[in-house]
Amino acid sequence: MSAIAFWGAVELGLIYGFVALGVYLAFRILDFPDLTVDGSFPLGAAVAAVAITAGWDPWLACLIAAVGGAVCGLVTAFLNVRFGILNLLASILTMIALFSVNLRIMGRPNMAVLNRETVVTPFYDLGLPDHLVRPALLGVLVLVTVVLLARFLASDFGLAMRASGANPRMARANGVRVGGQIYVGMALSNALTGLGGALFAQIAGFADVTSGVGTIVVGLASVIVGETLFRTRALFLALLACVIGSVIYRIAVQLAISTDVLFLRASDLNLVTAVLVALALILPRLRGAKGAVQ
Repeated sequence: MSAIAFWGAVELGLIYGFVALGVYLAFRILDFPDLTVDGSFPLGAAVAAVAITAGWDPWLACLIAAVGGAVCGLVTAFLNVRFGILNLLASILTMIALFSVNLRIMGRPNMAVLNRETVVTPFYDLGLPDHLVRPALLGVLVLVTVVLLARFLASDFGLAMRASGANPRMARANGVRVGGQIYVGMALSNALTGLGGALFAQIAGFADVTSGVGTIVVGLASVIVGETLFRTRALFLALLACVIGSVIYRIAVQLAISTDVLFLRASDLNLVTAVLVALALILPRLRGAKGAVQ
């Protein structure tokens, strides 16, 4: 694997680090299986592409994409909380609807944003190689996000949200509005995913309605890999582990595809993903079984 391919994998891993944080918030904090991310990720990319093409500031485009993602999460939460639709089914309904919404936003299946002003453009003049500038900027952005998210979850409101996911009945008995926590948590989760989609469109140079296919699998894989490698109860470290897991996952995929010995091609991406996720799920169980035997 060349240096450019390696840093490209790191770059993509950092982008999907935002997705991993959103998935962690939904699955681990709220205990809400959410497939909305498969639609909110391309939504963020579509919104950012349209805004940048129209001449808007790229940072403003990221903000609008995050707001759009938050609205997607609110729709899923509304279907679940207000009408009692099963959380998984509610997220699937939103995800399906977003495919058509994304087509409406772009007016076509895909849109290029090459040679446009992006969030990375001003940093190309710092003297660093292009393939290092993007990961450096993304690393700073995702680290700031981890710090802010950790502080939020450590606040009184964040503790109430964590209690709602851990034990809804007990949370209600203590006066916590569980429905309200689901609304906020799902909005924040998909806002992070929408932001990741916006950054993906600007870094990759295009937005596509199919770019969200398998996003939930990538997010879950990142969370699982991070939790497997870094077993910790500290909230900040757990969030950081999700991002590191996303980077490691992308490097592992790139390494597997780049290795001629395995006879894999780029078209085998989903196969590699499934194998890596399966290994990440199996290894902790084998470790636990070995410990029980001893």
